[in-house]
Amino acid sequence: MPVMPGAEPFAADPGDGSREIGVVLSHGLTGTPQSMRAWGEHLAAEGIGVRGPRLPGHGTRWQDLSRTRWPDWYATVERAVDELRAEYRSVFVFGQSMGGTLTLRLAQERADDVAGIALVNPSVTTLRRDAAIAPYIQWLVPWVPGVANDIKKPGVTELAYDRMPTRAAVSLTQLWKLVRADLERVRCPVLLFHSPTDHVVEPLSSDIVRLEVGTDDLTDVPLTDSHHVATLDNDAPLIFDESVAFVRRVHAARTAGPAASTPGIHA
Repeated sequence: MPVMPGAEPFAADPGDGSREIGVVLSHGLTGTPQSMRAWGEHLAAEGIGVRGPRLPGHGTRWQDLSRTRWPDWYATVERAVDELRAEYRSVFVFGQSMGGTLTLRLAQERADDVAGIALVNPSVTTLRRDAAIAPYIQWLVPWVPGVANDIKKPGVTELAYDRMPTRAAVSLTQLWKLVRADLERVRCPVLLFHSPTDHVVEPLSSDIVRLEVGTDDLTDVPLTDSHHVATLDNDAPLIFDESVAFVRRVHAARTAGPAASTPGIHA
């Protein structure tokens, strides 16, 4: 199937040949790289290499997503990490919503390869009652209404499906169980952005991540003027600026040696 205009993956490398910091940006379930593109462009303008993959089943039609599962999405982000690791000294992974779930799993499974992670409204659980019955109805109910466009800023549209394939949603819940069981294994620096008013992923998910990850270097940034898709919302400039400062701080500490590290919980 052809890819929706604007849903294409993106990539950029510094024109001066420097290969210090690389970042992989992962979009969320039913979304596309469009929601991460402006973030990637900001990073690239700061001399940071970026990769924004399109996850399998996304950006075409919802039926394609219904045929994929979380290992397919994870493998795509993992390949992007491997691509950057072949060239860059420090590689970071940034994820929004389900992209944050994948990012957490990479930090758990690839601890030696991921210098740090940034999460925007990551999902690790839900309070929705329909999620509990989804595994039992997934073969009878192929889709439910979509969750796209939870954006406070007027005039902004997220490029995403208007339907959520039930089988894909069930696969995400299976990933949640793995990630939550291993949150203590996340030892790299974490930059956590969370919207107190989020109509897709309850703030409980960010609370769980903040309290249960094993790192001693966690920066918690509330997004008070944005809803779920915060990378397209009013707080996008804050996300962009804080993430640049984060990767530069962590990279400087890694390349200068342990004595330069300044871990701690930040407000």
